[in-house]
Amino acid sequence: MTPISRRTFVSIIVVTPIFGVGNAHAVDALPDARFVGFAETVNDFEIKSGQLALTKSSNELTRGYANRAIAEHTTAAQSLSRNRSEAGVSMAPDEDVKKIADDAMTRLNSAQGKDFDKAYIDSQVRLQNAAVLQFGAYSQNGKSGPLRRYAQEVLPPSKEFLEYAKRVAGGQL
Repeated sequence: MTPISRRTFVSIIVVTPIFGVGNAHAVDALPDARFVGFAETVNDFEIKSGQLALTKSSNELTRGYANRAIAEHTTAAQSLSRNRSEAGVSMAPDEDVKKIADDAMTRLNSAQGKDFDKAYIDSQVRLQNAAVLQFGAYSQNGKSGPLRRYAQEVLPPSKEFLEYAKRVAGGQL
């Protein structure tokens, strides 16, 4: 399969319904500094949106997901910081994933009740799908050993979170 461009990848993530997204799309690993920006954005979004979910949601599944996401991504952020330092790589923002996260936070801040829960889980599916694809690509083809190690470390939990979010979205828990 031929790798798709970054712009095409983001378009797929933004417009594809959550259950129509598979992991069959190949993506190119980001350059080191953009990968750091991507990973930082994912971790920041997961922590902030999870904290928001804990204040706005009374849904047990949403709150359970949020608690796990906050804990997992706090640990991932610490690991990223260590691996980034070891690699000596600066951070360059990844504007594509930043836009996805910013748009999602805007929706979450204005949503209430069941609308919030749906928006929260939908945003988790969308962002975790992007994370799984990029962490998978970087874990295989990234140039920095410490950052590749980070991607390999966070890929399995990212896959678990993606499947968990899909089950919550489908009411299968």
